[in-house]
Formats: sequence, structure tokens, C-alpha cells
Amino acid sequence: MPLFLLIRHGENDYVKTGRLAGRLPEVHLNEKGRAQANLLAEKLASAPVKAVYSSPLERALETAAPIAAAINLPVIENAGLIEMDYGEWQNQKLKGLSRLKIWKLVQAAPSVMRFPSGERFAEAQMRIANTLLDILSCFEPKDVIICVSHADPIKLAVAYFIGLPLDMFQRLSVSPASITILALGESGGRLVALNAQAGFDFEP
Repeated sequence: MPLFLLIRHGENDYVKTGRLAGRLPEVHLNEKGRAQANLLAEKLASAPVKAVYSSPLERALETAAPIAAAINLPVIENAGLIEMDYGEWQNQKLKGLSRLKIWKLVQAAPSVMRFPSGERFAEAQMRIANTLLDILSCFEPKDVIICVSHADPIKLAVAYFIGLPLDMFQRLSVSPASITILALGESGGRLVALNAQAGFDFEP
């Protein structure tokens, strides 16, 4: 089964200040985020990676770039790896959003939640799952593929492939610059590692 290394982008000032960046353009890694991306590149430089895919958002591309350079591969942009569309919640502070009544749906019943003028969790889950399956079809059973994405898409992918109900996906945690590893194949998926930090020893 090919191994997918699902990497969340490094820290940016939206993460640092607790705001939803969503799909806003020009959200770049901050100094800590750039250091995290470089550390990931050092860690994965000798990994037998066959391809590096990335969300088209700047913070993801800036995380993918040093990793791809370290293993001498190009970064392939894939729109299916993009962040969720948070609609009217984009650019808002999480502290304020958590006071809204609808916040309970986000945490306890995401399967019925649509962000105002945005995307449903269920829609985003099918998008990321289908994206990974499309990528899977291009590789051999022992290949290793990197996909740089965002917290919610990665958590949604894990939930889908391990059979975790969508309403429980918020129990998963995916930190900035973390590595989550899924083994995917025709028979389904297997979670190898969740939210591993850069010090994680990777062995295919």
C-alpha cells in the first residue's frame, strides 16, 4: 500500500493569533513556520519520496518548497488539497466564533454543518478523499507520496479512511508542520502515524 505523508503547513500569523485564514490569499509562513518547513526538509531529505503535492495556498506551497528541494522533486499544485471554504467565518477570530450557537455543530455534529456561504464538512471530506484516491491511482504499492495541506482536510481524510464517523473527526489533532501517515490501497486505509512532529523517525 502506498504511504501518504500528509503534512500540515507550518505556522503563520493567523495560526499564531487564532484566526481562520481559510482560503485568503497572501497568508505566508512566519519565521517559526519557515523554520518548521526547513526542519521537515532536513528530516525527509533521505526519504524515498516519489512525488510532492501541495495545496495551492501560499502557506502550503512555502512548506512544500524546501521539502521538495531537499529530495530534488518539483512541487505539484493540487486544488483538491486546499483548505476548507469557511465562507463568512474566514478571517474571523476563533475566540469570537466559539461564542456562537452554531459552534456546537462544528464541534459535536459537523456532519450537518455548513459554514455560512461556505462548504460543508461532508463536502470537504469527499473532496480530500477523492483527491487522495486519484493520486493513489498514479503510484505503485511501495511508493511514498507527500501531500501538504491543512488541518481540517487532513483530519477529514484520516476519519474517512479509517472509518471514523464524521461527527467524531474533531477528536483528532493535527498541529502545524506535523506529519500524518496513511497507508492507502484498494482495500482501504491504515493509519500509521497521527500528528507526528519533525523529530519523528520515518521508516517506510
